[in-house]
Parts: sequence; structure tokens; C-alpha cells
Amino acid sequence: MEAFGLLVYGFSVLLTWKILALMMVGLVLGIFVGVLPGLGGPNGVAILLPLTFTMDPTSAIVMLSCIYWGALFGGAITSILFNIPGEAWSVATTFDGYPMAQQGKAAEALTAAFTSSFIGSLVAVLLITFLAPGIASFALRFGPPEFFAVYLLTFCSFVGLGREQKHKTVISMALGLLLTGVGMDTVSGQLRMTFGSSDLLRGINFLVAVIGLFGISEILLTMEERLALRGHAASISLRTVLKVWKEMPRYWVTLLRSSAIGCWLGITPGGAIAASFMSYNLAKRFSKDKESFGKGRIEGVFAPETAAHASGTSALLPMLALGIPGSGTAAILLGGLMVWGLNPGPLLFVEHKGFVWGLIASMYLGNVVGLVLVLTTVPLFAAVLRVPFSAIAPMIVVSCAIGAYAIQNAMFDIWLMLLFGVVGYVFKKIGIPLAPFTLALVLGSRAEDSFRLSMIGAGGDMRVFWSNGLVGSITTLALVLLFWPLIGGAFARMRSAFVRKPA
Repeated sequence: MEAFGLLVYGFSVLLTWKILALMMVGLVLGIFVGVLPGLGGPNGVAILLPLTFTMDPTSAIVMLSCIYWGALFGGAITSILFNIPGEAWSVATTFDGYPMAQQGKAAEALTAAFTSSFIGSLVAVLLITFLAPGIASFALRFGPPEFFAVYLLTFCSFVGLGREQKHKTVISMALGLLLTGVGMDTVSGQLRMTFGSSDLLRGINFLVAVIGLFGISEILLTMEERLALRGHAASISLRTVLKVWKEMPRYWVTLLRSSAIGCWLGITPGGAIAASFMSYNLAKRFSKDKESFGKGRIEGVFAPETAAHASGTSALLPMLALGIPGSGTAAILLGGLMVWGLNPGPLLFVEHKGFVWGLIASMYLGNVVGLVLVLTTVPLFAAVLRVPFSAIAPMIVVSCAIGAYAIQNAMFDIWLMLLFGVVGYVFKKIGIPLAPFTLALVLGSRAEDSFRLSMIGAGGDMRVFWSNGLVGSITTLALVLLFWPLIGGAFARMRSAFVRKPA
């Protein structure tokens, strides 16, 4: 009941004309960003983040989160109508969504995608509503050793549980951690890796790096690919919506299973991509008609969309409760909180209660309004794809440059943004993931400060990370996750050897 009362308080913070107008603007911008191939949620939030610098924190986070919800909805439009995933996690949606469009069932496929996205997000928001306060209250007992152990757990889980090749994840994270050391040391006040440049005294701004890594690099990739977009027309009628909604109860097991998978892989760093593919594969495996998958089966749209959106939304739970982002977008939002003078983590629920519960309330309202918006405006947003990319790209580059300059009013940041754009382009070409790099840029300095404060308090004794049951269990779990590929492989070999052993 306490969570329900706080949620009502959040709606009282949210329901003002100003914030509702920003919510609508955010949703429209988000759908537009989601429709553009390759741009997607993280890139859109990074590019549009500077628009919020003059706003109060509640208005800013509501607008940014609605950009994210809108981008999640918009990504399905390109996947189904044009067979071009608007997001990496929309790839699985193309398997059955595009065949449905080819069969003249584009409206049914889009309705299924939007509705299942809404269900996945709703389940994740309910999880955040009831779990986040308890996790935050528990985390109030944390000191520097506990916080470092949690940061270590985050880094190790990205390495051990991530889908990418382990050495590439380690390279990406190590480079991010290295760059967090540039500038003035927050503990000793000494300068590090400035190379005599006064522009580097402030360090490398996380937001400048993110705008380049996500925004500029995607422009470079899209220019290289020279996308030519040809797709199917679609217009959703009320009759089609009601028809799809009438069919949905038949797939309640798929929807629940996909929501659970998405929430789990959102809270852990498995991510929306893994969630969408896993849910699609499980739906196919447990189906009585496996051969129909890939040929326009509506269940093949329900499963990946539900899981991807549950994952994308639940990734905000560890960000709000612990100050640890569960995805690239959550990392960008966490950077925004720091710009607005807020310290993400358990104290946020105590010191800025209106902000936190206003954000959670916006998740409910933003998803409802977003669902109605995409169902009624699909033809309009699909038409965006027919605008030549040569007309859209310069506008995106200019907005990136303005955003990078506005952060600290420094021309140096524009050059830095372009440099990170090239770095992001190279990373994507050679398969180095950007999420660990972004995570390290956000959490690197905080992890370093926690580690050094722990060492100062313990006199340099590393046993401080096993000094009590809580910190010891978190540190041990982190090490287990780091070496999980080796541990899992050893268990698999033992199991196979046992099975082969004659009776």
C-alpha cells in the first residue's frame, strides 16, 4: 500500500500542463527517432539530452524517458513495414513481422507489436514500483566497500554474462575506465593525463562522448550503407486493433514468459537484444506449429517485442535504486541526472521523492499515451522513411554539435564529439560493443573513489571487501560472474563426461 500511495503522489507531481506537454513532445520525438533506421533509443536520448539542460529535473527526465518510450514503439514500424530494424533488438521482430506485411497483414503485425510492447513495459514498470523502494532502503546501509563491490559486480557481469566476445568487452570497458582518469584526481587533486592541455583539466565530459559515440557514428555508418528504403503501406483501424486484442489471450503464456525473460535480462546486463532473441526462440520451441514461425505468425511478433520492451524498461530499476545503469540508455539517463545535480542511488528516494515517483508515474502514463499515439499515427511516421537521408543527416549532425557545445560552452567539446564519433564508427565496424565503454565512462570515477576510500579506511587491506557478509557475498558473486564462462564450460564438460560414462 505504501508504494501505491507514493505512486499517487507521483501522479500529483506529474499531472501539470507543462509536464504533460513535454511528455507529448518527448513521445513524438521518440517515435520519430525510433523510425529512423540505426538511430534508436540510446542515440536519440543522447542527441536530444542537451535540450533538457535548462529544465527542472522532473520535466527533463520525463521528457527524456518519453523519448525513450517513443523510440521503443517506433522501432517496430521500420522492422515490419520495411524489413529494416529500427533497433538491434527489433531484428527478431522482422522474422515474422515483415512476412505478415507482405501478406497484407501489416496493420495486424503493427498492432501486435505495439500492444505487446505496452504489456512488456507495463510489467516492468510494476516491478520498478514495488521493488525499487525496498532495494533503495536496503542500499542505505552501504559504505564505500559495499558500493565498490556493487560496481565491481556490474563490470564483471557485463564481461561474464554479455553476449559479445569477452576480450572485446574487456577492451571496451578498459578504454572507458582509462578515459575516466583524464583531468583532476578527485581525491588528491593532482592532474592526470592532461598532456599540458587546459581543455582536458575538466576531464572528458560523459555527455560529449555519448553524443559522438551514438549519434555521429550512426550517421557515418548510414552514409556508408546508403540506405534506400522501400516498404509497405499501413493504416490501423479500430476493427483491426480489436481483432488483434481478441486474439491476445490465446498467447498469454508467451506474453508472461517473454515479460519475465525481459525483466530479468534488463535488471542484469543481458540486454534487450538477448531478451528478444531468447523469447522468440522459446516461443518457437514451445509452439505446436513450429514450421509457421518465420512465415508470418503473429506469436513471432508478440514474443520479441514484449521481451525487448520489458528489458528496456526494467533496466531503469538498478539505475534508480542503486545508481547502476542496466543498459546504454539507462547510462545516458544516469549521466543526465548528474548534470541536473542529482545523485542516483538509494538517497534519491529520500531526498528527491517527488522526482523519483514523478518519473515512475510518467512510465505508466507515457506508455498508455504512446500506445494510442502510435496506433493512430503509423502512416505519418512511416512517411518519414521516404524523406531522403541526405536531408535528415545534416540536421542530426548540427543538433549534435549544438548539444555538445551547450554542455560547457567549449569549442573543444565539438572536436571531442567528432573524435568519439569516429571511435564509435570504428568500434561498430570491428565489433567492439559500446555499452561497456559507456558504462565505464559513467561509473569509472565513482568506482575509483569508492575503492580508494575503502583502501584509506582499511589501511590498504584488501580483506575489507570480505569484512562482512554483505560485501563479501557481493564481491564473491562478482568474481563468479567474471569467470562464469570458464565455470559454466567446466560444468558442461563434467556433465557430458558423466553422461557418457557407462553404467
